[in-house]
Amino acid sequence: MMNIAKENNFSETAFAVRKGNAYHLRWFTPGGEIDFCGHATLGTSFVIFNYYEKSSSEITFMTKVGELKVQRKDGIFEMDFPAYTLNRIEVTDQMEDAIGVRPLEAYIDRDLLLVLPDAASVVKLQPDQNKMLQLDGLLTAVTAPSDDEKYDCISRVFAPKLNVPEDSVTGSAHCMITPYWCHRLRKKNLVCYQASKRTGVLFAGIHGDRVKIAGNAALYSEGRILENCIRQFPLEAAGDSGNIERRKYGSSQKVFFTT
Repeated sequence: MMNIAKENNFSETAFAVRKGNAYHLRWFTPGGEIDFCGHATLGTSFVIFNYYEKSSSEITFMTKVGELKVQRKDGIFEMDFPAYTLNRIEVTDQMEDAIGVRPLEAYIDRDLLLVLPDAASVVKLQPDQNKMLQLDGLLTAVTAPSDDEKYDCISRVFAPKLNVPEDSVTGSAHCMITPYWCHRLRKKNLVCYQASKRTGVLFAGIHGDRVKIAGNAALYSEGRILENCIRQFPLEAAGDSGNIERRKYGSSQKVFFTT
């Protein structure tokens, strides 16, 4: 699986294997396995709903962070994730030096969340990838209030520790961003804009100790993994950002790519 993820060289590749009424799900970046990824879960759900579970309205995934459920509602997919804890930490010169802007606030869980003064600071950010390697947290997310009335907040997410300079859309980071802005704005539901080069919109809300994030995916390519690669790929699989879902196809395996 790691070899497939390296060859794809996408932010994440996910692998799912059905067991009973659920699917075991694992995620890999080019730099290694990760314990949780929202974007790849969305892509995996798209493939399973559209190619395997066409009449289903809900999928259950068993993962390293526990049971995750995804529901198909009104043409989009709503994912139920655990909320991260907002452990406030001191803003440091090292943070400012790494991203080029002095954060107003900083929080840590699995990832590092830095709150910036305004949306323009997020959009214009040009962080030093090498210096970001020295910061705490697996990913580094930056966020600010949106300057566009269509959205509540804006963010970008960087993952140089996983060989991903910038992630396009990051569900897991919004398990930290969503609780922060729901509390700050006194709102239960948000429309979140991720200002990566590709951009993305997430519909997110806080529900106790869970975060629900909704969005959609699109199939953009189909391909095959050749026989010599299949020997290293013994799982029925589905993934995202190079979303792979395996089917037997002669001496190769048919795969689907979504975004």
